[in-house]
Parts: sequence; structure tokens; C-alpha cells
Amino acid sequence: METTGQTHLRRLRTITRVMDEAVRIPGTRFRVGLDGLAGLVPGVGDALTAAVSGYALLAAARTGAPKSVIARMAGNILLDTLVGAVPVLGDVFDLAFKANRRNLHLLEQYAATPHVTHRASRGLIAGVAVGLVAVLIAAIAIAVLIGNKLAELL
Repeated sequence: METTGQTHLRRLRTITRVMDEAVRIPGTRFRVGLDGLAGLVPGVGDALTAAVSGYALLAAARTGAPKSVIARMAGNILLDTLVGAVPVLGDVFDLAFKANRRNLHLLEQYAATPHVTHRASRGLIAGVAVGLVAVLIAAIAIAVLIGNKLAELL
């Protein structure tokens, strides 16, 4: 008998295959799914595929994954959606960055080694937060320097 967690992983594997890997691009090693094809429709396609990808978050929550793993998965979906929405660059990005594949891998890792995956996810989220704070501080410092130079000129 299949447990609830196993059911969600099985469904997520199917979604991943359809969204990220359904068709091999002839003459290459790249595979593309509905995510890459829908991404060709600016804005709408990326929003629809993000909604489908959201099932991974539901599956993670229902399998008892910690908030740090769920946050990391949400970050994958957000990055895929934001960059995917950029014309041309987003289409190329969709070939390389497979949010659904990454999220499935995270959940499978969590199922196999929960403590290791939880700790690694917390570390990554902390690193990203520190990086964002550093960028914010640098932006403020640059704005102050530019403001001072403009004040000197006037």
C-alpha cells in the first residue's frame, strides 16, 4: 500500500516529466516540456506553469517537509517564473533551469535523508539572505556616494 508521501512523490514525478522533460530536442541532449513551450507565450505561459509547479509546494507540505525545504522549492519556482518571463533570455533559461526537476530532487533527498536536506536548505536560505543584505548595503552606499557627488556639483 502506498503512503500519502509516496503518492505525492509519484504525482510530482509525473508532473516533472510532463513539465520539464517530455520531449528530447532532436540532435541535442536537452529535453523540454510544457514549461519551456508555455514559456514561449510571454507572461501568461510562465504564470500558468508556475501555478502547476506550485503542486510541488503542496506535496512538500503534505509530506511534512520543513519550512526551509519548502522555501527553497518556492525560490526555484520564483526564479524560473521571473527569469522565464524575460523574452528570449527566459526561453534559453528554461532549457537549463528545471525548477520542477530541482524540486522533485529536493523532496526525494528529504525523503531519503531528512536532517541533511533540512540543514543544507537552511544554510542556503541563510546564505541568500546574507547576500541580499550585502547587495542592499552596497546599493545604499552607492546611492549615498552618488548623492554626495551631486551635492558637490550643485
